[in-house]
Amino acid sequence: MTKMFDLSGRVAVVTGGNGGIGLGIAEALLAHGCAVSIWGRNAEKNTAALARLRKLGDKVQAQICDVSDRDAAVAATDATLDAFGRIDGCFANAGIGGGGRTAFADRTADDWRRMFAVNLDGVFHAFQPVVRHMIARAGQGDAFGRLVATSSMASLFGTARNEHYAGSKAAINSLIQALAVEHARFGITANAILPGWIDTEMTGGLQANDKFMANVMPRIPVRRFGTPDDFAGVAVYLMSRASAYHTADTIVIDGGYSVF
Repeated sequence: MTKMFDLSGRVAVVTGGNGGIGLGIAEALLAHGCAVSIWGRNAEKNTAALARLRKLGDKVQAQICDVSDRDAAVAATDATLDAFGRIDGCFANAGIGGGGRTAFADRTADDWRRMFAVNLDGVFHAFQPVVRHMIARAGQGDAFGRLVATSSMASLFGTARNEHYAGSKAAINSLIQALAVEHARFGITANAILPGWIDTEMTGGLQANDKFMANVMPRIPVRRFGTPDDFAGVAVYLMSRASAYHTADTIVIDGGYSVF
């Protein structure tokens, strides 16, 4: 990846950074000089991700953290600050997919609450302790902060039998807009990144499903199949000073527009 922005001296948290898109974001940030703390709840995956990331540099650490647990997120924030002294950005990438074929009328309350607990609460728990640190730093004359949540195109066009998933993701987009307004005076921006369709191992099986490609894919507004590198490029941009004007926006990859 071309080094468009120098992020030397910056520190970013990537939740869910031990696999998939989150790992790609962490790699891109490291390649541009940023220190990175990945938060994941799977110790084995954290260890493997850390070994891979350290090939790019030593300014990286991994924290065991289930972001649906408030105390765990606070502890991971404190550990990151102990290691690096500051946090300049938080990429809330952890979450849970749809995975349900139960009709709305038949869904249990526990199913509903669990989806929101992992998706929406996870963003809240990751962002809040980081925001408190950013606000305190702004009061010391060091105003800079970047909040980024990955969401889903399901929040824009809906999805049958996964409406609890679509609802939780739509709530994240609304939260981002509100955070951007509230924290602008502290130099803190907030944005959401939504994939139109990302070509990964996870989606490979669906691409081979003729019924899915014929009936579902036409409803997902994409110009092309995106890649994890698309996410990584936007993540690097959003951590740079160049993105200071770009806030409260929903960046779609690749369903019609992006920051580039």
